[in-house]
Amino acid sequence: MSKLEIIVASTRPGRVGLPVGRWLESEAKQHNGFTDVELVDLAEWNLPFMDEPNHPRLGNYVHQHTRDWSSKIAEADAFVFVMPEYNYGFNAPLKNAIDYLYAEWLYKPVGFASYGGVSAGTRAAQMIKQVVSALKMVPVVEAVSIPFVQQFLTEDGTITPTDVMTSAAKDMLDELHRMSDTLRPIRLQR
Repeated sequence: MSKLEIIVASTRPGRVGLPVGRWLESEAKQHNGFTDVELVDLAEWNLPFMDEPNHPRLGNYVHQHTRDWSSKIAEADAFVFVMPEYNYGFNAPLKNAIDYLYAEWLYKPVGFASYGGVSAGTRAAQMIKQVVSALKMVPVVEAVSIPFVQQFLTEDGTITPTDVMTSAAKDMLDELHRMSDTLRPIRLQR
């Protein structure tokens, strides 16, 4: 049994991240590398700016929203962060969601599906690798990078992927599955 959580980082109205996330969810379910695939939308979680009085590494959470977030992240074996690029970096709601926790992220692989204009969000994806590595997460090299993402949106709000996007998603999911299995013994030792 292994669970993949696809975390949609953008929370703003009119965001493109949700259609990208739904497309990746469909790809992951067809991939069959994970027994459970769940889309986790940060807009629905609506986490306040970090408001816990204790350091996350202690796991001593006083707010129910943090305990709920902790349970959600703890149940996953791997992640895909669906992320925009804002000013050469990743967005604040994603950083906030990461910073709420510590042990729940440890020894889990993470893939990146970034999107934007000409850079396809690649600068944000590169920047976040430092953050996830500090949490002992394992960022996989394979990624989905979508340049000029608006051109792939349909009138009904879905994504029409190219063969390159579909192939990149498969490669990323293959590696996430491989790394999740490889890291499982380390996660079980904790």
